[in-house]
Amino acid sequence: MSRPQVESRHRELGLSDQDAIDMYSMMRSARMFDERVLLLQRAGKINFHVSGIGQEAAQVAAAWALNREEDYFLPYYRDYGFVLSVGMTLRELMLSVFAKAEDPASGGRQMPGHFGHKKLRIVTGSSPVTTQVPHAVGIALAAKMKGEKLVSFVTFGEGSSNQGDFHEGCNFAGVHKLPVILMCENNQYAISVPVHKQLGGKVADRALGYGFTGLRVDGNDALAVFQTVKEARERALSGEGPTLIEAMMYRLSPHSTSDNDLAYRTKEEVEENRARDGVIAFKKYLIQSGIWSEQQEEELAAVIRQEMDEATRYADEAPFPTPESTLWHVYAGDAPQEGY
Repeated sequence: MSRPQVESRHRELGLSDQDAIDMYSMMRSARMFDERVLLLQRAGKINFHVSGIGQEAAQVAAAWALNREEDYFLPYYRDYGFVLSVGMTLRELMLSVFAKAEDPASGGRQMPGHFGHKKLRIVTGSSPVTTQVPHAVGIALAAKMKGEKLVSFVTFGEGSSNQGDFHEGCNFAGVHKLPVILMCENNQYAISVPVHKQLGGKVADRALGYGFTGLRVDGNDALAVFQTVKEARERALSGEGPTLIEAMMYRLSPHSTSDNDLAYRTKEEVEENRARDGVIAFKKYLIQSGIWSEQQEEELAAVIRQEMDEATRYADEAPFPTPESTLWHVYAGDAPQEGY
């Protein structure tokens, strides 16, 4: 009896077995962080959380396709899998949700999910959605003017693609053929508004009007996302300009801890989409590839849980910002050189 053919898509794409395992580890870390923070909010330990459950596979895969030593990143507020993959730690994310002084994103000033990390080239976002798109385009323009071989990578939801910032950014990027990758994480809902009430067509098709490539990809297929982003980066560096990627996925959790999602969708719909969860699909792929097992799964979960416990304790006990720090960063040179 012949042995079943071993899956090898990741190797064909230039990913080693360890790469694939590390990608999955990041997906699980992001998922377990999300689940832990939801519990912390319900327990009254933190005030608010915006979840990214159901979107981790595409986020992690995109990060792996980029140059994590040179590129610039402008993630949106659900991108826990992405920021962990480019170098943020669970401790840093916990410091943010607890709004502590050591929070690298803003020193406890921003809402959770407003990522920022200067050393990792994660550019701070703001609460109005889609403002990160023109920022990413500006960074790409600067890189082109300086002759630097890098790209800027920006994410947003499909609801954000209806905002003026998106269209202005795309138009400018298309005119100047800038090295920017725009990835829409189409999770089917803009808060409570379903996608059929938001869009008359595909987000990816909007790229045609601005003169560059637009592609739709299965956001639950990590390797498909990896390949799409990798090829987009290669085009950008060769001078072919931007790419708009529409990664199709589903938000499995409520919009935020302030949201009752069953007021606008059914439990059956959520469970139907849970069966297509990209994290679970990638785990199955690793097992079929012969490089993962349930024992390894248990060991990984134990390691992440230990790291999560340490990060939670540290952030909970860390000091809050001082009252006088409220006045820092108003003018140049008015704050300490180190920290916030």
